[in-house]
Amino acid sequence: MIIKSAELETVIGVTSQIPQHVIPEFAFAGKSNVGKSSLINAMLNRHSLARVSGKPGKTQTINYYNVNKELYLVDLPGYGYTKAAVEVKAEWGKMVEKYLRMSHALRHVFLLSDSRHAPSEDDLLMYKWISDNGFEPVIIATKTDKLNKTEYKKQMEVLKSAFNINDENFIPFSAKDKKGVEALWDVIEAFASG
Repeated sequence: MIIKSAELETVIGVTSQIPQHVIPEFAFAGKSNVGKSSLINAMLNRHSLARVSGKPGKTQTINYYNVNKELYLVDLPGYGYTKAAVEVKAEWGKMVEKYLRMSHALRHVFLLSDSRHAPSEDDLLMYKWISDNGFEPVIIATKTDKLNKTEYKKQMEVLKSAFNINDENFIPFSAKDKKGVEALWDVIEAFASG
């Protein structure tokens, strides 16, 4: 996709209403610090449109990025941040659930998983949760540039096996090398026009 315009258009918190857009939305879920902001920046060919933080648990809102006035990339709050208070985690969970159930424009959900590790219990729960809400998530294996060739091959199989998915629902990704950007846009464009 050729990016002509990209802007952070809407940010909503726990008490906000879910915006009802006409153009399609594509949501990105994942653990805190899995690389959602880096992925969005890589996809939009920007360095700092989505704020990247060294501290996990930074995204506590739902952020809507308007791309070419044709679609939204939606950054959901990261989960699994151990230092967040139980009440705060519960609120994030409610906000994400509300979004998945109430957004009429949501076409697809992508679940990011750090390629260097087996999926956590939270990752597998989120996968089930997304599936239970009627979506078949595509797994994006992030930070693949940090693996050597042997680790890469092994870890891709670990992830596919843990999520019980095939290559069709799996994209290896590196924000640094831009690996997977084109494949991700292909999936998005197919769902946007479908």
